[in-house]
Amino acid sequence: MGEDQLSLLGMAARARAVTSGGSLTEKAIRCGEAYFVIIAEDASEGTKKRIQDKCSFYHVPYVFCGTQDDLGHRIGKEARSTVAILQEGFAKEFIKRFGIEIQEV
Repeated sequence: MGEDQLSLLGMAARARAVTSGGSLTEKAIRCGEAYFVIIAEDASEGTKKRIQDKCSFYHVPYVFCGTQDDLGHRIGKEARSTVAILQEGFAKEFIKRFGIEIQEV
């Protein structure tokens, strides 16, 4: 996992601009609150597919990065399989750091 890519995650968590865990992330995507999603590389295949499908359907950019322990540690919690970024400014910075190209729909 790139240190620079996820160094912003702690700041976003302190700003209360994240939600984490499979069901809360899924809810944020469905409700239009999630601007970017990070999925742990070691998340279960079911979680990966469910969150990936939701992100694709609702046009939310996502990336597979780090482990569940890494993501949890970065936001000051126990291991987390997913983290959703809830503020557009933070999301844009993550998208830039991960080098993701967003196509307009």
